Amino acid sequence: MDLPLHLLRLVSPSLPVGAFSYSRGLEWAVHAGWVSDAATAREWIGGTLEHTYAALDGAIFLRLAAALEEGDAAAFAEWDALLAAGRESREMQQEDRRMGEALLALLTDLDVPAARAHAPGGLTYPAAFAIAAQHWGVPAETALKGLMWSVVEGQVAAAIRLVPLGHTDGQRILIDAVPLIERSVAAAAALGDDAIGNVSIRMAMGSAWHETQYSRLFRS
Repeated sequence: MDLPLHLLRLVSPSLPVGAFSYSRGLEWAVHAGWVSDAATAREWIGGTLEHTYAALDGAIFLRLAAALEEGDAAAFAEWDALLAAGRESREMQQEDRRMGEALLALLTDLDVPAARAHAPGGLTYPAAFAIAAQHWGVPAETALKGLMWSVVEGQVAAAIRLVPLGHTDGQRILIDAVPLIERSVAAAAALGDDAIGNVSIRMAMGSAWHETQYSRLFRS
């Protein structure tokens, strides 16, 4: 299968959704000393992707994409609401909602019909991403690989600033992320409905504590 070039646009850091302004708890993790070098950054980024993101966002993203493909608006809304309810801190909920709103607004401006049905009510970011992927003909599992890549790339960019890491270390983490993303997409696809969910205590607490962190680079 040829690489869908529209996917490259959707996962590009130039996509105007504000992803660069969030650290998903990483800023507090560095502040607390949980992440202090390239090895611990790799563990944090890879661990949260494989054991948290895949089990919630990834699994639900595939169901959102299926609902769009089947034209099932009720199922789409139900899965989106479940994903929104799974956010473990106010900061993470706001990040998801703001990015979803930004992507919906962009898709509306680009005349994507399905986006108009949800604006200005808003969606989770993965739900808005599913709409974009379907509109430009990106297969669901391929789109999920791209969505996961954008999460990892954003975390690496944050780690380069926060730890700090050198750019070569950042590239090593991204290279190591390739098989991890493949594995995480496969795990998300294999989950039954009753198995969907995540528990990431450190990320949840770090994100919550970040809301009142005295000095911070990333948005709360």
